[in-house]
Amino acid sequence: MKKINSKITNRIPEFKNREEEARFWETHSFSEFVDELKPVKVKFAKNLSEGITIRFDEVTLNKIRGLAHKKGIGPTTLARMWILEHLQQA
Repeated sequence: MKKINSKITNRIPEFKNREEEARFWETHSFSEFVDELKPVKVKFAKNLSEGITIRFDEVTLNKIRGLAHKKGIGPTTLARMWILEHLQQA
């Protein structure tokens, strides 16, 4: 991180999409940015033994995929989270 006028700035740019980010990391090593990396909290799913299939229309599925992408998770993970939250409230 660079300090400019008492303001800390990241050297890792904001990316418009995954392809742009992939091109950046193809030419850079994460070791150049170790001082900017932060630990993340990781949650692992419990032993999931069975699955169900839920069908959505294309518009709804695209909304779920978009929201999941913003959260950095898969659409099935997001749907499972929503279902479990709803069950806790019931």
